[in-house]
Amino acid sequence: MQTNLHIQADTLYRFIQLHPRLMILTGAGVSLASGIPTYRDENGVWLRGAPLQHYDFIQKESVRKRYWVRSFVGWPTISQAQPNRTHQALAKLESFGLVELLVTQNVDNLHQSAGQQAVVDLHGNLQRVVCLQCGNKTTRLEQQERLAEHNPLLKSLQAEIRPDGDAALSDDYFEQLELPACLVCGGVLMPDVVFFGGTIPVPRVEQCLGALEQADALLVVGSSLKVYSGYRFCLRAKEWGKPIILLNPGNTRADELAQLHIRTDAGDVLSELVECFFSQLQCNCED
Repeated sequence: MQTNLHIQADTLYRFIQLHPRLMILTGAGVSLASGIPTYRDENGVWLRGAPLQHYDFIQKESVRKRYWVRSFVGWPTISQAQPNRTHQALAKLESFGLVELLVTQNVDNLHQSAGQQAVVDLHGNLQRVVCLQCGNKTTRLEQQERLAEHNPLLKSLQAEIRPDGDAALSDDYFEQLELPACLVCGGVLMPDVVFFGGTIPVPRVEQCLGALEQADALLVVGSSLKVYSGYRFCLRAKEWGKPIILLNPGNTRADELAQLHIRTDAGDVLSELVECFFSQLQCNCED
């Protein structure tokens, strides 16, 4: 007798057989099992206070100091995180030739660490730091080392970890922070990400839309789609007649647009799905 998991995996397997070229969109739920907290619960309800706004970071030194202190404490959670079985299963689907492009709303680099090749970091990537003046890019590791060099007391700080490498610290630590400047031009440094309220570069969006146009269907994994930057691809898929599959335990913004919504843990279903395709490949080889 088949379990519910087997039924869900088989349903997804049959769907992908009919739509064998996917664009995949992933959200924070994918990285939760890797120890990275999410902003929202499985239904998209906020779990914490308002996130950092993009233009506040650009315009206010106090906001930048607050970010870098908290990020210094939270960065090890990001840098030491390992891909979980959802990341690994999605990379396997790509190796089977089933993925046109994977677009992630996450900034943690875990899809790349799992071996995914065709990845667009829709909101950027915390592994990089960029100068707002000259555009020079350096590594986040280098920024961590420079922050510690300029502010020796940072190494003694500990706090509860928040989403995207943030940490829950009081404002007492911010005022005295010495911020490293760009080594090329002396400009302001920023993580190479788009914070809430920021604008995703147009060429990045166009690349994703081009992949969606070539794909047979859109698979959304671990996202409530509350943020428009990801939801837009569901709207365009609907406009273009591309089927939408949702793999998320709770409700999403695109529930009424989707042909299929599998409400369970993505790691379970995708791991089972990979086994289905692996068995198919073995049968084909034997034939």
